[in-house]
Amino acid sequence: MKRVLFLLFIIVQATFLSAQKYELTSPETGIKLLVNIKEDISFSVLFKDEVIIENSTIDLSLEGAHALGKSAKVKSVIESQSNSILTPVIAQKLSIISDVYNELSIFFQGNYQVTFRVYDDGVAYRFSTSFKKNVIVSNESLSLRFSGTTACFFPEESSMISHYERLYKQIKLDTLKESAFCSLPVLMNVNDVHVLVTESDVYDYPCMFMHGTNNNGLDAVFPNYVSEAKPMSGFEDRKQVLTSASYIAKTSGTRDYPWRVMVITNDDRQLVESTLVYQLASPLKISDTDWIIPGKVAWDWYNANNIYGVDFPAGINTDTYKYYIDFASEYGLEYVILDEGWSKTTTQIQECNPDINVKELVEYGKEKNVGIILWTLWGPLDNDLSTLELYESWGVKGVKVDFMQRADQYMVNFYEQVAKEASKHHLLVDFHGSFKPSGLRRAYPNVLTYEGVKGNENNKWSHDITPEHNVTLPFIRMVAGPMDFTPGALINATADNHRISFNRPMSLGTRCHQVAMYVVYESPLQMLCESPSTYYIEETTTKFISKIPTVWDETIVLDAKVADYILIARRKADMWYIGAMTDWTPRELEIDFSFLEKGTYTMEVMSDGLNTDRFAQDYTYKAMEIDNASNKKIKLASGGGWAAIITKR
Repeated sequence: MKRVLFLLFIIVQATFLSAQKYELTSPETGIKLLVNIKEDISFSVLFKDEVIIENSTIDLSLEGAHALGKSAKVKSVIESQSNSILTPVIAQKLSIISDVYNELSIFFQGNYQVTFRVYDDGVAYRFSTSFKKNVIVSNESLSLRFSGTTACFFPEESSMISHYERLYKQIKLDTLKESAFCSLPVLMNVNDVHVLVTESDVYDYPCMFMHGTNNNGLDAVFPNYVSEAKPMSGFEDRKQVLTSASYIAKTSGTRDYPWRVMVITNDDRQLVESTLVYQLASPLKISDTDWIIPGKVAWDWYNANNIYGVDFPAGINTDTYKYYIDFASEYGLEYVILDEGWSKTTTQIQECNPDINVKELVEYGKEKNVGIILWTLWGPLDNDLSTLELYESWGVKGVKVDFMQRADQYMVNFYEQVAKEASKHHLLVDFHGSFKPSGLRRAYPNVLTYEGVKGNENNKWSHDITPEHNVTLPFIRMVAGPMDFTPGALINATADNHRISFNRPMSLGTRCHQVAMYVVYESPLQMLCESPSTYYIEETTTKFISKIPTVWDETIVLDAKVADYILIARRKADMWYIGAMTDWTPRELEIDFSFLEKGTYTMEVMSDGLNTDRFAQDYTYKAMEIDNASNKKIKLASGGGWAAIITKR
């Protein structure tokens, strides 16, 4: 009898272990995570008791080993909570971040665990392993399945050799073919609930992409490990022919893998306000950060050095860049970038073009409190990272690293190596031609911004940068982190009047649409893309832009709708700044100023002019008095914008 009971106990235990369920709710209980462990590890997510994500499976396949997550056996479970405060070195959105979540760590037989976290605005999970030897990761699986009708903003890619500069195709997810795949972030709308998928804490591992499934879902896919890279004929300085292995990574057997992040909300405003990618990233890895100074940058490449009214030939030469420095100094801009062309060749990045004297420009900039940032291709820098020490010896303040256009394990490691080495030499980093941010900037705050966005430079060769695209970015790409969109175009056009000119580009939408970007778009290193000569002529606009900070103590999204419009207020110290942007639809929005403290304020406003439908550069500037009881209706023209600077009297 005892033996029968013992066997029954074993059977019950085996059944329990083969089908275990766990539940974890967000601190305010609006989001519920259900984890089911049977043949697979799967999870579902409920938002306000409605299933949004259902039966989504995960596993991690190691070469020569059983797939982690298949036939999983639980050893132990730990639940915990966190309620702490994070203080970013560089306050991209907030100077104080409340880090509150509930956590479930499940430890499995086979020396691995899966950790789930639930926040009030999303969920995340990651694998961790504890093996003595290094491992080869064959694949990682995430099969996301959504309930109900799912619309998607899909940044479709044609190749994993990508700069992540995509438009967002609006599609129904169940119509998406398996062959279609996208980079991250990607945004779904499931029964009027937003689910934005991205990742954080990506180290020594490839970035994740996702592809269609034909059944209302998305599956993870990764670039394979690059075993050999050779220069591409005709593009030897910046393109490669890759030979890839059959696996995705070689890595340490004892490690945490990247967080898979899902921002979940039914409020469009919360997408823009989310800081989950930063919260989930590894903490600060450098001790000395006082030298890291964010700021605005006079940029040359967009405007093709088209300066005029001067007594020297414009171009890539010392006189031209002294002119840029003079301009930056006059308007209080912190930096000037010397983009492609300053070096002897694109691969000889330790020598100057004979027409450029970088040391002379550095000294000239010092006299005027303007720092110099140098552009470089990633390949030559990768070949000799001691270049960064040389730049430090010249007195340079930062580097703009370009044309990576890969997201495999080797390239991810390159980003960290540059961030780490640059920090040793007190150099800021702007990753251009890059993948999206994935949390590196928390560990290395000298990494101030990334491109990885279809930005203003596309005006030089396309009609793609529409106001609708511009008001889509804050809800998707910007959720991952700062974006080097390079705003500030002053040659503005309606859709009918826009023309493509590589050397004299113009933007789509109004002048104030571009001005508002300085409040709406987050980039601690923020460009002014237009020619300094044009900025001098447009003095009112330039003075206004120059007053707007690039980092923020507080951010409040006042009103917003994905791909339609955004109205946002940001505070730096005791001053407030407001930016509003719309798509091609004219709008009237209302601002309630109750977020201000008591007192009287002066508000400087730039708004669309009455004739922007004929001349997109038309605007009005005026100052007015307000207080925290004020309400104001504002009008945005087609493709328009509105911006304000609020100073307490």
